[in-house]
Amino acid sequence: MSVVRSSPPPCSSAVLCNVECEPSASQAAENLRFSKLCGISAARLHGSRKRLVLCDGRARWNSLKPIKAKDDDDAGSDYSRKCSVMSNENVKQIKEMEDSDSLWNENRASFSGKNPCQVSNVGNSTNILWHDCPIQKRDRQQLLQQRGCVVWLTGLSGSGKSTLACALSRSLHARGKLTYILDGDNVRHGLNRDLSFRAEDRSENIRRIGEVAKLFADAGLICITSLISPYQKDRDACRALVPEGDFIEVFIDVPLHVCEARDPKGLYKLARAGKIKGFTGIDDPYEPPSSCEIVLQQQQGNGFKSPCEMAEIVISYLEEKGYLRA
Repeated sequence: MSVVRSSPPPCSSAVLCNVECEPSASQAAENLRFSKLCGISAARLHGSRKRLVLCDGRARWNSLKPIKAKDDDDAGSDYSRKCSVMSNENVKQIKEMEDSDSLWNENRASFSGKNPCQVSNVGNSTNILWHDCPIQKRDRQQLLQQRGCVVWLTGLSGSGKSTLACALSRSLHARGKLTYILDGDNVRHGLNRDLSFRAEDRSENIRRIGEVAKLFADAGLICITSLISPYQKDRDACRALVPEGDFIEVFIDVPLHVCEARDPKGLYKLARAGKIKGFTGIDDPYEPPSSCEIVLQQQQGNGFKSPCEMAEIVISYLEEKGYLRA
């Protein structure tokens, strides 16, 4: 592990004091960009304490003798006396970092006040900046050996969305695939507890879930959403959040009279009695998907598929499209 007592200030010369190198120095030095900044192999740092002096764009390592910890407190004006210049092969010009090496450039720019970052305004959020990380979605997918996507289950209340979501998650888990379910009712227990069932709040409910689903997919997970999401425009807006092909809309096509007969939460009965207003299928419309990826029809004449059977249909689609491998 490398420990740096003082980081480079915004000036033409700086001293990194008491850089301690232990058996893990190779990885630590790479992380701190020492090898790239100074052209010194991290392996050569093992087992010693050194000072790195940055003067006018040049790096000098003191490696002639170890520097004790007590030297750190009285170090200062006599740095030049304690630091010896090594041979040319170990003293190299420090080059400007490329954009991919943002650690050095961004810190230096922020310290000096030069080249300020361009901020933006998004909605009601002002002066914000998107910060990229070197670990990207493809890296996380490689780690998980799967591709992140959103499986969006939509249908009437009582159509079996939550049951299918659990069956699908269980089957994928058995195959060693990482999933997460965003259930409409569950999300309303926390994140969306401030929203009602008015049309505008239902749209906001779906928008928020779409944004969270996008983050899970970007993390490399197979995100399964389970909510009525009755309006086509709201589902299309969520589709637009993720890369093309990564939004798999699954319509559970169960007739209203079947869902009403099931009525697992007793909501249809309350809606028919006028105790619930704006209930989907009764006094609020449900807009079936116009061009979804998968349709799971549950018709009495054709027999009802079990949740596991429907889950296997979705899994077959995921396998065919390559989502179950990196």
